[in-house]
Amino acid sequence: MLRADHPVVLLQHGGLDSLTGKTGLAMLRHRRGPIVAVIDPAHAGADLEAVTGIPRAVPVVADLQSALPLGPAVAVVGLAPSGGRLPEPVRADALAALRAGLSLASGLHTRLADDPELKAACRPDCWIWDLRCEPPGLVVAQARAAALPQQRVLAVGTDMAVGKMSACLALQAAAERRGLPSAFIGTGQAGILISGAGVPLDAVRVDYAAGAVEAAVLQGAEALPVEGMVLVEGQGSLCHPGSTATLPLLRGSQPTALLMVHRAGQGTIERLPEVPLPPLAELVQLCEGLAAIARPVQAGPPAKVRALALNTARLEPAEAQQAVDAIAAELNLPCADPLRIVAGCHGADLLLDALLTP
Repeated sequence: MLRADHPVVLLQHGGLDSLTGKTGLAMLRHRRGPIVAVIDPAHAGADLEAVTGIPRAVPVVADLQSALPLGPAVAVVGLAPSGGRLPEPVRADALAALRAGLSLASGLHTRLADDPELKAACRPDCWIWDLRCEPPGLVVAQARAAALPQQRVLAVGTDMAVGKMSACLALQAAAERRGLPSAFIGTGQAGILISGAGVPLDAVRVDYAAGAVEAAVLQGAEALPVEGMVLVEGQGSLCHPGSTATLPLLRGSQPTALLMVHRAGQGTIERLPEVPLPPLAELVQLCEGLAAIARPVQAGPPAKVRALALNTARLEPAEAQQAVDAIAAELNLPCADPLRIVAGCHGADLLLDALLTP
């Protein structure tokens, strides 16, 4: 429902400098379409880059009324609060947006279209898009993606929120720079909002999760030539005790290559420091072993981890390069930060080269 050309206002109340605002922050970093304003009363009037470090010229305003003169068409909830419920100040501006003739998009578990007041305020020519809904018509996965001629790259992470989506979007931009047709399959709320389509994996019943991924990959590949590349956003991590997303992603996408994503210097699950991460070499072997099963006999060679995307956002440039070099030597794999440019070369280009190598 959300098109690339829709002018967006982000409902980011209290989320410009907090992890609760990760959805909106991801849109500010990666959405190519227009974002005309960000609503965050705590930072109204502040410079967006000074607050977030994101080099994008978007005004920060106090409320929906202040954003209306800038011409938004869609209000997007940029928060991912604990429990997935809409905070009251955000709901007030969401209601004001609908009454002003804007459409509303949300990735929260709470379905805004089920709210009687919000539903009544939505004009006939507008919409409320609750993207975290199970797609209709799902079937159990049947490894159909294995028959696709296009390359299929799945991002697998050592933890949640280490940059799997950002790595895939950076690879897509690198593919576009060299004229390689590609499709990005969003599997979380930010990725779906940025791309306008995808599958909300955490809203799908477990028996149909791999089938939902399979359907999205098949659909994404339809518009690509045989030499194209499908980039599948990873979710969660095999290392996290609360995550189950990696298996349906592997089964549904039937990847031809894996991209491991890791945060430099991280040795435990970030929000569960009592849970250690295994050595990266062991995790590479585990992911490759899982990717090698539940595949048709004619599917070709099983997927290997072709490269490691290293999140070095917390490091200075010299420290980042040292971390990249150390992991590349440790694993004997190409390694780069896909969001950094080193010596005039995009890290995403280095990773793309590795993924394209037979």
